[in-house]
Amino acid sequence: MSLYFYFHPDLHHRRSIRLNGYDYSQAGLYFITICTHERQCVFGEVITGEMVLNPLGDIAYRVWHTLPERFPTISLDAFIVMPNHIHAILVLNETIPHENVGAGLAPAQPDEVPSTPISEHTDGNGRAGASPAPTVSAVIGVYKSLVYKECLAIFKSRNETMGKLWQRNYHEHIIRNQPAYEKITDYILANPQKWEQDSLYQR
Repeated sequence: MSLYFYFHPDLHHRRSIRLNGYDYSQAGLYFITICTHERQCVFGEVITGEMVLNPLGDIAYRVWHTLPERFPTISLDAFIVMPNHIHAILVLNETIPHENVGAGLAPAQPDEVPSTPISEHTDGNGRAGASPAPTVSAVIGVYKSLVYKECLAIFKSRNETMGKLWQRNYHEHIIRNQPAYEKITDYILANPQKWEQDSLYQR
């Protein structure tokens, strides 16, 4: 099986848009979307409303569930691997419990600064200031790197060449309350049934 990736400069405008002053390592829930390079369908296909993973999709699924072994303070919630992206709810717990033990919904931030896509991930070593907890970008950076390395090993074993696997950026949305959490969870779990209506849909 061969995969070919093509680079289009007009699709790679880099922006770094974060909530001003927000500590991305504080306890909270985050809705994460990570797309493949140029949204190519490399992880499998949706058949009659169900996601059928190929070997690369199996890697993307399995590696996600190993992240708490590397980051003991995180928890994993709803998760789905789609043909050209993954959706997940990532929970950053507090390293040292105090009055509010464990993870909770992120505190409200100024309404004029919405949650938006953020730019290139770190190499897995970056942390925000002196915060002891991993940042969202650190966790996602490690995940993308591990998946890429395992997928690359498959191609090398077949003497095939693999290009870029991931889109450079990822998207995040801070989950602020219970209704938002329930809506996002339902969206993630129902994603395969609504694949053809998805904004990320590709044949």
